[in-house]
Amino acid sequence: MVKDISFIGKPHEYDSRRVFSQTGADWQERVHFDRMRQDRLNRAKEQMEIHDLGALVVYDGANIRYLTGSFQGNWKYNIFIRYAVLPRGGEPVLFETAGSDMVCAKMDLPWMEGRIRPAITWKWSESAQEWMVNRMADSVLEVLREHKVEKERVGIDSLDMSSLSAFQDKGVNVVNAWPAMSAARVIKTPDEIELLKQSAAIADAAMYKARYEWAKPGITERELSGKMSEYMYSKGCEIVYEIIVASGGNTSPYRRWPTDKIIRQGDLVIIDNNTVGPSGLFVDYVRCFKVEAKPTPKEKDLYKECYDSLQAGIEMMKPGNTTKDVAEKFPVYDDDKYGTVTLQQFAHSIGLTLYEGMWISRAYSLKYPVEIKPHMYFAIETFAGHPNLQQTTRLEEDMLVTDTGHEMFTLFPFEEDFLT
Repeated sequence: MVKDISFIGKPHEYDSRRVFSQTGADWQERVHFDRMRQDRLNRAKEQMEIHDLGALVVYDGANIRYLTGSFQGNWKYNIFIRYAVLPRGGEPVLFETAGSDMVCAKMDLPWMEGRIRPAITWKWSESAQEWMVNRMADSVLEVLREHKVEKERVGIDSLDMSSLSAFQDKGVNVVNAWPAMSAARVIKTPDEIELLKQSAAIADAAMYKARYEWAKPGITERELSGKMSEYMYSKGCEIVYEIIVASGGNTSPYRRWPTDKIIRQGDLVIIDNNTVGPSGLFVDYVRCFKVEAKPTPKEKDLYKECYDSLQAGIEMMKPGNTTKDVAEKFPVYDDDKYGTVTLQQFAHSIGLTLYEGMWISRAYSLKYPVEIKPHMYFAIETFAGHPNLQQTTRLEEDMLVTDTGHEMFTLFPFEEDFLT
């Protein structure tokens, strides 16, 4: 089915003002989760062929979710207690933590019927580790043999030394799965885009409350972060990854975590909301404002510095341009000095994870450009990080690359009195 967009003039998912309800209804097709799961799986299968992989074996929680639609809490994302195998020509097999977790999976994932097996956990098994890790590798090999791909290149996303040795000892041709998984995930499906809009809308509302209701002299950074976290959860978000609140002197140098510092009148406040929305898609954006005082000319200059470089980078976010075009708009910073990423003059794709697929930095994007394509989704951020400042500014936006340009998804306004 194709939506009739003759009246609205562009795809529904491209319009940041057209946000579907989080609930379902019989009278309107909203987010279509079955379609999203199939679209994701199809993208992974396509990348397997492009990268000549006989199978994908994934332990990373976001990759498991991408291939199977399974989610059992963020705590399970990176501790090697579950995994999934996608063989060429077949459907994914989920190895879920035995016990109630596997029972829940069988209840929750009817599209995985007959393809859920007990995961063999090997980490932290002390003297039993060699035995357990070999059993885990055998469980993967069983799927590979069932589909006759055990002799082909097998992409694996995460390994420790014991699991790498076990696969190599069994003759598995292990290669890196991340190029295929990143290439799949960095291009968002239409339903993922709709969910990214929902996440951004909730975060915009939380920023409004922080800016106009909660950020008063006497509140601490942690209290303000806590109020925003509570609000995000109240709107159905899966997990608040971190809401960074830095105020006054904690903005220079910028501290990426909230403290129990009391916010004072005249403090600049930087808020960076990193939250997983109601169906697994991240929002990550920053606003900066001053508490109960007018900005000074110097603070205006710092804010405009961030704003102008942010907008210049955003302008380059269009199909056919490259990451070099974006990075050139960032000011010279420690990325240039040290040849590594500071995550401050920076852009990164986001989706199921905060950092997904592609980073843009002057550390390497100027020399190693990558093409920007439709349906990539980025957070782009800039920082006025100069020495000898009492306090400073930072800004960040979330945006979709469309067929012809880009669409902003975070819509909370910038500070007019800083820009005039």
